[in-house]
Amino acid sequence: MFNSLKADQVPKIKFFEEILSNGLHVILHQDNTNPLVSISVLYHVGTKNESPGKSGFAHFFEHLMFEGSKNIKRGEFFKHIASNGGKNNAYTNHDETCYYEVLPSDRLPLALWLESERMLHAKIDKESINIQREVVKEEKKMQIENQPYAKAISEIIPSLLFNKHPYKYPIIGFEKDLDSATEVDYKRFYETYYVPNNATLVVAGDFDMKEARDLISTYFSPIPKGKIDFHMKRIEENPIRKEIFSTYVDKNTKVPGVFLSYRLPKITDKDSYVLKIIDHILSSGESSRIMKNIVNKKQLASYAGSFLDAMEDYGIFIIYGLINPGVTLDNLTKVIDKEIENLKKNGITSYELEKHKNFFEKKFLFDNYSMSGIAANLAHYHLYYKNADLINTDIEKYREISVEDIKIVANKYLNKNSRVRLYNVPAS
Repeated sequence: MFNSLKADQVPKIKFFEEILSNGLHVILHQDNTNPLVSISVLYHVGTKNESPGKSGFAHFFEHLMFEGSKNIKRGEFFKHIASNGGKNNAYTNHDETCYYEVLPSDRLPLALWLESERMLHAKIDKESINIQREVVKEEKKMQIENQPYAKAISEIIPSLLFNKHPYKYPIIGFEKDLDSATEVDYKRFYETYYVPNNATLVVAGDFDMKEARDLISTYFSPIPKGKIDFHMKRIEENPIRKEIFSTYVDKNTKVPGVFLSYRLPKITDKDSYVLKIIDHILSSGESSRIMKNIVNKKQLASYAGSFLDAMEDYGIFIIYGLINPGVTLDNLTKVIDKEIENLKKNGITSYELEKHKNFFEKKFLFDNYSMSGIAANLAHYHLYYKNADLINTDIEKYREISVEDIKIVANKYLNKNSRVRLYNVPAS
């Protein structure tokens, strides 16, 4: 059996929270062990907030926000950080856009000033837009248009799983939308979403609490509150009642693949935790069911696995396989379906469940090992769960999962009649 830590044995992450008068949510975790500080500003805006004809805006801003500001020359965000011994970056997904820095602790004022400039004075002009438009187009060519299976996963499958919800759009957007977007469109997007009451600021590491709060107040309190109500109504999708089958001809691949995709509940749903364990059971490591039985034992696939994307309104779960010579996509689909049905009918053993719970427990502890990991988790739990203290207790959700829960949830979501089956085939 696997030994798990008791709740009182898990190191507790202490933090302080406050909301500024303009709505900016601030979370501070003080740890003076090492002379470093991690700063992140998470904006609650992603693909989910885009409208038809305006795809890719959230991701475009991830690039545009490094162009400069009223008081920062073009392209000098990175220079300010690097010349002060730090590193910085950003990311975008379907629900959020995040900017973050790690710096020597005495450079906290610099990081806060940079982020306040980004929030209030970002440079959104024709020159900046044109520069980043070409950068994003090049990124799209490299990461999507010239990579095998990338378009199937990022564009085709979401467009089949979702009919109304903006999750059907690729994060990077469509080129026609990038070309048609105007300076006015981008300024409107910035003024709508890059506001303090749509943001979470997290500082973790070596700082003085009073000094940090005073600095945050100095740099961020004068920024005006956004004008719209951010309690957005969720777009509900109708259930998929019959398997959606499609074939996509992929010019970048020579090996056909099958992708079985399922629409899942939102990230905060209890079932989402169970599904993460199911994903791990099916395809994590050589002893996982798909790798062990389909790839290694039966040798029907050159590679196979699964991955789960848990999001704010829904999730996407994809189980896939790339065929070996002499195997058809129909045959591989049948074998993958046998593994799924076996899980649904027979479930897993207590030993298997404990093994996978142990993995998530180790991951939970590891994610809170660094200041940047703590900052990311505090922002994540606040944004999606409205409870930053889950950074200390979320592991209990995994510990409560039973063998029976695995069977119930697998039967609830992994059904042929509620999925998309995509065959990704080469042009030849």
